Amino acid sequence: MVTAQLELPVGLLNCSMQLIKIRHAGLQDAAIVADISRKTFYDSFAQFNTPENMEKYIRKEFSSKRLRGELASNENIFLLAYSNDQLEGYAKLSESFQPSEFSGEPSLEICRIYSKVNMIGKGIGKSLMEEILRIAMDKGKKIIWLGVWEHNPWAISFYSKWGFQKFSEHPFILGDEVQTDWLMKKNI
Repeated sequence: MVTAQLELPVGLLNCSMQLIKIRHAGLQDAAIVADISRKTFYDSFAQFNTPENMEKYIRKEFSSKRLRGELASNENIFLLAYSNDQLEGYAKLSESFQPSEFSGEPSLEICRIYSKVNMIGKGIGKSLMEEILRIAMDKGKKIIWLGVWEHNPWAISFYSKWGFQKFSEHPFILGDEVQTDWLMKKNI
């Protein structure tokens, strides 16, 4: 069956008859950002980590208080992805840090990009990435970059399809365990 391609306004994607809407989160969204952050991180990584390390990381990184502070910062952008009016994913972008490898080129970090497990492959990640690229171009960024767990082949494949390439590694602390993240970048 052939599906017609529709041009939709920025922030909207029609994927398999599901309308995906992306909106910027504000300070008033701290509770829902905290909820989806905890859920998507837990569902993505709990099977690979101890309950103690997951609890320690989630409690620290995804507290409502911490996320309110991140949402209030002008250096961060949070995007919320909705399908059929249900929150199904989110992304966090940051302009606060730039790897030395970029030699001063303006960059935007994708700190987090997650969808609920049952929505993987249904356009949430694609819609978020399209909006991230639009934002990066609007801000005059030359590079977008991210860290991804070295043992997450699905995510590495997703980013590679978007043109991201590994340029370095760094430690990622999950609870009491030191893991390795690949740093990947895409020139815009």
